[in-house]
Amino acid sequence: MKWVLVFFFAISLQFSFAYNQFVSRIIEPKNPDSLILFVSDYQYLKDCDSLYSTCFIQEKTFHPWAYIYEFGEDSIPTYLDTTYKIRLAQMDVKSPFSFQYNEAVLSMINFYATRRPKHIARALETKELYFPLFEEMLDKYHLPMELKYLAIVESALNPSAKSRAGAVGLWQFMPGTGQMYGLHINSKVDDRMDIYKSTEAACQHFADLYSRYQDWNLVLAAYNSGSGNVNKAIRRAGNSTDYWEIRQYLPKETQSYVPAFIAVNYMMQYADAHNVQPVQENTISYFSIDTIMVTKSLRFTQIADWLDLDLEIIKALNPQYKKQIIPASESRPYVLTLPNSKIGEFILNKELIISGILRRDYESQALLQSQ
Repeated sequence: MKWVLVFFFAISLQFSFAYNQFVSRIIEPKNPDSLILFVSDYQYLKDCDSLYSTCFIQEKTFHPWAYIYEFGEDSIPTYLDTTYKIRLAQMDVKSPFSFQYNEAVLSMINFYATRRPKHIARALETKELYFPLFEEMLDKYHLPMELKYLAIVESALNPSAKSRAGAVGLWQFMPGTGQMYGLHINSKVDDRMDIYKSTEAACQHFADLYSRYQDWNLVLAAYNSGSGNVNKAIRRAGNSTDYWEIRQYLPKETQSYVPAFIAVNYMMQYADAHNVQPVQENTISYFSIDTIMVTKSLRFTQIADWLDLDLEIIKALNPQYKKQIIPASESRPYVLTLPNSKIGEFILNKELIISGILRRDYESQALLQSQ
């Protein structure tokens, strides 16, 4: 018992010392008379942010086939039909969707495995940035988690994706449908490319469609082609509400849509078994970013300059700003998304960043004034 008390006493002393060091760094700068050009974030807080995000992104999935198969770099594995049937049957048991095996589904599995493996590889690279948000929103609206894979079918997880028909974003909203769910579009901002807003709008749309059809395959068909086309197909099929019976009466693209959704679910579950791997690991995850409200107009280049942050990262995290300008004001604030490691520096230097002056010019002027 005594050694336990000694252990906890030692831990408490260590924490007390670390906390005092942290507080003293905030309250008592080493040289208060020195000219501070740029306030660095507190290392203690940066370490806390790093530990917080790391615990969410540890790999916990066991992939037994990674130890069974030895694929060549460019090899494309194929399997017997019975293998696909068994795998889909195992997925079907755990899902509210109907993951049935048929020629249309097999054709789409082969399509993604042989002709579009890069789509799956990109999804594996970027899933840690998007999937936690998708899962959070799907849970909020009591929707199946499998719907997160629909964004791969729609946009290959590219928030800036644009279709020939005019659909935009991760969830490929048309302007009219987007506005129905509060997604605003103007010359500077397109909420359809906002990762947060578009995902919530998609979940609301899924929930509305399910309340109408009570069948997830029909929800997918209506999401792709519109309720009007699904309703017409149901009438032509003698009022059947079985997707596979009305499929022949749906638009050609929609006839492949549900099979594509099943195939992408399959490929994300069995990517290793098909020798599909992420080309590079994504260094940014959903838990390594945060948001802050901006109340004054701000250019991406100002943020990149002051925070020493790659402009491409800012664009990737804030794709909704079409001109790389956040058109914010006191009456209309906007959200800025940044890596956790840069949030503190932005808060501490917000006025300097918003001022519009380049960091090197400011430092040169400040040094001249101090001489």
